[in-house]
Amino acid sequence: MAELAIPYRHYEPSLLEPVYPQRTRHLEDLAVLLTSKAGQLTRGLHPIVLRSLGTLVRSMNCYYSNLIEGHRTRPIDIERALAQDFSSDPEQRNLQLEAKAHIEVQSLLDLDPNWQILDVVSPEFIQQLHREFYQRLPEAFWQLGEVAVRPGEWRSANVQIGRHIPPPPDALPAFLARFARVYSPDRLSGVDRILVAAAAHHRFVWIHPFLDGNGRVVRLFSHAYFQRIGIGNSLWSVSRGLARKMQDYRSLLAQADLQRLNDYDGRGNLTMAGLVQFCEFFLETCIDQIDFMTELLEPTQLLNRIEANVAIAIKQRSLLPGSFALLKAAFLEGEIARGRAAAIAGYQERQARSVLKRLIERGLLVADSPKGAVRLGFPTMAVEQWFPRLWAE
Repeated sequence: MAELAIPYRHYEPSLLEPVYPQRTRHLEDLAVLLTSKAGQLTRGLHPIVLRSLGTLVRSMNCYYSNLIEGHRTRPIDIERALAQDFSSDPEQRNLQLEAKAHIEVQSLLDLDPNWQILDVVSPEFIQQLHREFYQRLPEAFWQLGEVAVRPGEWRSANVQIGRHIPPPPDALPAFLARFARVYSPDRLSGVDRILVAAAAHHRFVWIHPFLDGNGRVVRLFSHAYFQRIGIGNSLWSVSRGLARKMQDYRSLLAQADLQRLNDYDGRGNLTMAGLVQFCEFFLETCIDQIDFMTELLEPTQLLNRIEANVAIAIKQRSLLPGSFALLKAAFLEGEIARGRAAAIAGYQERQARSVLKRLIERGLLVADSPKGAVRLGFPTMAVEQWFPRLWAE
């Protein structure tokens, strides 16, 4: 790897300034709106259904986060990877393993109480995110040119990202210590926490602490940060919005990398105007994705789409009459005992068992054991009809 010319004689953590965006009226309004909308997203949904939906959204999140990096894995291939059904093609198999790794790490953030109490801005947490992600990847992802990427280890070489040259390796500990100090949610409250969630996303990328994987790790970091401040949950992902506006995302990240333009552009080393513009874009994208998921998960409309899809499946004889009644009951109640299937479907016991069996075979109902209560499942083929526009295809 060719040696890069370092633009500063001394790389001091003060070069990260400004660490906070200027509190404009627009940014404050976005922060308040994001808080309000995030609090309404889960309304009307049973907690058991929420957990199942979380599994679906984690697959969506990994799909879009990897897509930003140029790695396209079809939803059906992600579903197969989670079932340990891997392609015989080595390249496709590696992409499946990458998707599975991303989902498993986000599952730790969403579901593991031990992870939910960690200091999300600490260098140790950031290293742990990278380590958990990379140690699950095939070794083909570990080689970056002549340099090997080590799970959880800071960057060991100088790099250039576009026109930006991040701090040299020996300066990383100081920059990351300052990052943890100024962006700690425990030091902030209210609107400032929301604004910092956006600013920290850019400054993480600016520091570029790892040789590779910074993009996927920073999006996992932002997910964890939003959870920590009570805004994030398993039902929405900023990655979908960033992937759909990929050019804007990359352009505004690069714009915020620039040094201060003039005496009217803040007082730090980096451009204040660029940081404000990135934060506006990031928060607007978050709001857009929460709006999208809120509309998609509105209970009445979701049940209407499920009913319409089931009616088509019954005509095609892939499902049996009475199927929607069972799916609706599972949606409203979270789960249903198998012994109630006959009463819900309005059939005799034997007919009801046939209806139930077909739904389980199609993955529309799932259970933890052969005789256990059933709950809604979200297989890829159903998702395309029940949740239109969830995937890019």
